[in-house]
Amino acid sequence: MSKVFRKTYKFASITSVSIAVILSFFNGIYFLINESFHLLFWILEFTVIFIISFFIIQYRVENFIYKRIKKIYDDVSLLEKSTLGPQKITTDMETLTKEVELFARNKKLEIEALKIREGYRREFTGNVSHELKTPLFTVQGYIETLINGAANDEKLRKKYLERASKGVERLIFIVKDLDMITKLEVGELSLKKEKFNIIELIKNVFELLEMKASKNDILFTFDKQYTKPILVKADKDRIQQVLSNLIVNSIKYGRTNGTTEISIENLIMNKILIRVTDNGEGIHNEKIPRLFERFYRIDKSGSRAEGGSGLGLSIVKHILDAHNEKIYVESQIGIGSEFSFTLEKVK
Repeated sequence: MSKVFRKTYKFASITSVSIAVILSFFNGIYFLINESFHLLFWILEFTVIFIISFFIIQYRVENFIYKRIKKIYDDVSLLEKSTLGPQKITTDMETLTKEVELFARNKKLEIEALKIREGYRREFTGNVSHELKTPLFTVQGYIETLINGAANDEKLRKKYLERASKGVERLIFIVKDLDMITKLEVGELSLKKEKFNIIELIKNVFELLEMKASKNDILFTFDKQYTKPILVKADKDRIQQVLSNLIVNSIKYGRTNGTTEISIENLIMNKILIRVTDNGEGIHNEKIPRLFERFYRIDKSGSRAEGGSGLGLSIVKHILDAHNEKIYVESQIGIGSEFSFTLEKVK
């Protein structure tokens, strides 16, 4: 409900005029019959009746509306008690009706949004359970096998311990990513902004992921040759993580013998736009709004087989939000996808 109601005196005025006219009319007839009618006295009488009636009616109606409607609000718990106060009560029912209708529409939208979020929450809980139980059960299985006698075989012991170790590493990887997202959300993960050359950083990420890309024969490339440094101000380690996660996704969902291309575009207000483009399978439009949710996967079976925590894009979004920067997604099925984000450019 809005803080201030439009106050109206229309109801009290019309009712008071009606009462004053009726009483003055009968009094006028009485005085005419008794031949003691005085116009000035009649006008004074009309005015006094009108004023007294007006204040009584206005006060009573406002209190009636305040008490009855406030009780309704309190009973159904739609509004806080502080929503209504004596100074906010009005006899303008049209204004009050509009306010209540607006409140009802807003609450309906809130309820629908909560239902959607509840669905996402259940899905998120299921995804977390799946991501954690897979490596947990793997580790548990290998340990139980070793306990049940496989530990006596040196080859099996080493093999199972190595596989259990990989399962533990995956668990640690997931927990670290979750911890990072939580810290980013609550603002506990401080950013160490510095000036650095974004071209050099991109080349470093290319080198780190070169072997991973070579397995799918994916070529890393720039859209053109950048001969001069492009200096930006940001947390270098976090931006490297953003680039790594985006490029890993382009490898994961890219086509064999495909490409991952990086381009940099100057924007206004000392900003640059970094584009990471692949010619992979593409993403359906209805899935794009959910890409940055934790553990959300486009292709649940295929992407799980590729590994990863399922938190990469969520981390990307949180890191860029912490920098007060934006990320954009464009994609076409069968053509490829482009993830682009802004950074502050150093003059």
